[in-house]
Amino acid sequence: MHFDFEALLTLATAFTGIVWLVDALWFAKRRRAATPAETAEAPAKPRDPILVDYSKSFFPVILLVLLLRSFLAEPFHIPSSSMVPTLLVGDFILVNKYDYGIRLPVLHTKIISVGEPKRGDVVVFRYPGDTSVDYIKRIVGLPGDHIVYRNKTLYINGVMMQKDALGAYSGPDADGAELNREHLGDVVHQTLTIPGQYSREGEWTVPEGEYFAMGDNRDNSSDSRYWGFVPEQNLVGKAFFIWMNIDAFKDSSLWHRVGNTIH
Repeated sequence: MHFDFEALLTLATAFTGIVWLVDALWFAKRRRAATPAETAEAPAKPRDPILVDYSKSFFPVILLVLLLRSFLAEPFHIPSSSMVPTLLVGDFILVNKYDYGIRLPVLHTKIISVGEPKRGDVVVFRYPGDTSVDYIKRIVGLPGDHIVYRNKTLYINGVMMQKDALGAYSGPDADGAELNREHLGDVVHQTLTIPGQYSREGEWTVPEGEYFAMGDNRDNSSDSRYWGFVPEQNLVGKAFFIWMNIDAFKDSSLWHRVGNTIH
């Protein structure tokens, strides 16, 4: 069962705000009018009903969280190894919500256009096959690009992306993999490939308004090679910061990941 925290937060903000507003406009005045005159023993200020009291207390807090989460940054948890070695299982990340445009919460309608994804960006998006599920991958293909993936090597518009072998990968979540350094234009990042393991090959032309996304763990990633392109309206934001790794409590060597930027 999918838990839509954004919808719940929006509903809670609307509910507490309406309760506070309705009370301020109508019921608070009636309570004050019905309150006996102030005396030394009995102050005149009436007590708010408990629902109104809680609404007045929680509304500013919930509204602030909603605004920050919807328009500035949203936290996400990495549940799979598809982005190893860039992101590990257990990483908690922050996603920039305004780089690709300001969108209304829940409706996801863009109201202010700010920018578009660049090649090499690590992005969170709503999975085209089920928009209630969030995916995180790296953008390798922009609208109009011709993408070829063959022999574990990426080609964009007929140009082979430089790939430098770095030896065996010794980190968690991908035993037996080889570490590579890939150059996507100005973006240099690391990928994993597993010798002898099947990886989907093919060629694709990216339609206008859509993007081609791949996981950095190339042989263990469900990405655009398998299910197609990412529509622009499915974009959530750009991943930029690791603020915690839950497995660091089990393996102290992972504490160095906390505070790292994502590139």
